[in-house]
Parts: sequence; C-alpha cells; structure tokens
Amino acid sequence: MATTKVTTDVIDMSGNTGGLVWAKGTTAQRPAVGVSTIGDLRENTETFRTEVYNNSGAWRNLKEVPVSVAVDFLVVAGGGGGGFDDAGGGGAGGLRTSFGSATGGGVTPAESSKTLSLSISYAIDVGVGGTGGQSTPTKGGNSTFADIISDGGGAGMQVSGALQDGGSGAGGTGNSVDQSPGTATIGQGFDGGNGHPRLSNNEAGGGGGGAAVAGTAASPNTGGAGGAGLEVQITGTTGLTATYAGGGGGGGRTTGGAGGIGGGAAGTGAANPSNAPANQGGGGGTSGANSGSFSGSNGGSGIIILRCTKATATIGAGVTVNGISAAGSVNGVSITGTSDYYYSATLGTGTITFS
Repeated sequence: MATTKVTTDVIDMSGNTGGLVWAKGTTAQRPAVGVSTIGDLRENTETFRTEVYNNSGAWRNLKEVPVSVAVDFLVVAGGGGGGFDDAGGGGAGGLRTSFGSATGGGVTPAESSKTLSLSISYAIDVGVGGTGGQSTPTKGGNSTFADIISDGGGAGMQVSGALQDGGSGAGGTGNSVDQSPGTATIGQGFDGGNGHPRLSNNEAGGGGGGAAVAGTAASPNTGGAGGAGLEVQITGTTGLTATYAGGGGGGGRTTGGAGGIGGGAAGTGAANPSNAPANQGGGGGTSGANSGSFSGSNGGSGIIILRCTKATATIGAGVTVNGISAAGSVNGVSITGTSDYYYSATLGTGTITFS
C-alpha cells in the first residue's frame, strides 16, 4: 500500500465533524517488530484498546478509561462441620448474591452487580467445607470474589461458643449448660435452632441455620432440622440443583434432624450422618450416639458463580472453573434464552480475568 506523507507541521481538520479512521486488527495482526515505527497507532479489536508503538520496541495501551463488564455473582462459603453426641448441626456457609431471585430469608435481597474492568485480574477463593468430628469440628472456609466475602458456616459443637457462629449459625448443643445456637452473619444466613438439655438422657442438638430459614429447635431425643437453603437461578436452572446453603441436622438419641434443603446433611441417632454434598455450602449433620464409632459429618464446600455477557475468560493457576483447572482460557457456559454465560468456580484459589 502506498504511503502518503504530510509535510506540514500543522493539520487543521476543525471543519470536519467526523473522525479519523485508524488502523485496526487483532493482536496477532500487529505489524512485526522491526516493521513498526515509534509512534504508530492502531485499535486492537480483541482488547478494545488503542495501542501505540513506543521506543522500547513494544505495543502499549494508551492510558484511557478501561472498558468494563457488568457481572452478577453468587458467592457461597463452605458449610460448618457437624459435631458428636447430640451436638448441634453445622451452619450453612454464608450466601451473597446479586441475582434477582434471591429475595428472601436471612440473605439480604439481591445486591448490586459488580462492574469489572476488562483485562484486570480479580481474586476468587472457594471455601472448603468444615470437618466433622468427635472432638472439635471446624467452621467452613470463607469464599471470596473481588471484595465480596461470604463467611464460613458455624461448627456444631458439644459446648456452646464462638465457633458456632458463621455465615449461618450452628445449632445449639444438648450437652452443654447453655443450649443457645450460633449466630449468623447479618445478610448472609440464619441462626441455628436451640438444643434440648440433658434431662434423663433425652438431650438433642438443634438444627444448623440455612440461607432461607433458621434451624429448628430440638425436642426430647429428637434433633432439630437444618434450615432450608435458598434457590438462586443464576445459571438458569431451578429446583434442588439451584438451591444453596442448607443447614445440617442436629443429633438426637432417638431421631436425628433432617438436613435443610440445599445441601445440609441429616443428623441421625443410629448411624453416622452423611457428608453434605460438594459445592452447595451445606452444613454437616451431627451424630446422635455417644460411641467411638460415631462422628459428625463434613460440611459441603462452597461455590462462586459469575454471570455476564463474555463468552470466554482467563483463569490463573490454582482454581477450577467450569471443570478447567489449568491456567489459561476457559469458555463460559451459555445460558438458554439469554445472551449471558456463566463461570462456576468449584475449587481452589486463583484469579479470573475478562477481556
């Protein structure tokens, strides 16, 4: 293509109401090093940024307001572990979301979506489920996306205390002087239910709190049910697969409390409870028998789901998104009937970047 040189020091285009048409193309279509001249300008059609070739022999973005994208989020922390011998059920992991269907329960009505700058990396950390146990079960791990933090669920303890508090509170124990339950983080879940005290060996633990409902109080020999989780249709699905953060059932000598809808495992009086399912943030159930062979169950791990109009994203090492665990590009999952895609982080700590 011929090159036209303008030799004047001043170019006056003040009478033109349009704009200059710049060279444009993808990153791969940039002129090769050695061909470009210092000061060359072009528009990058992949990054939507204006680039200049500088004296270091590289293409650099001009300083300008970064292009952004609106992102809806669901951030669920890990559920608390269940305890041993009529302790309270584990509390569900805290739940925060910007998606409109989450409008009830202990969760604050949908928050504002996040406006993310393109080509900027944002931290994501998926909370682990708390460990159930005979001695000291553990709280669930926090989940984090950018500056959004959801608190791990409270642990189902034999003795009342601060470890019962969390995103949703654990149920109260039947084995302590104090049967009060754990307290939930405001805007993230519900408190657990009260335990039933030991009166002629009929103690029982209260149910762990869930995102939509508080845990149920225990009755003689019968553990309280875990609070129900909250349905959040951010991926376009409905029902149980879209319900998160149910509380764990409390242990009872005769009958264990049922787990809350949305991932809370049931506590039983005759056998070990089952672990809460992964990536729903449910609290672990509690055993109802005082025996060396019985123990509380583990809480479920958390999950982070992001929804936006971007069809691809880049993830850093250490996190699993949409089943991809290697650093690099990941495809979003198309949501039927919309122009949106979702990205589901199910394990680990890393970053995500939209371009």
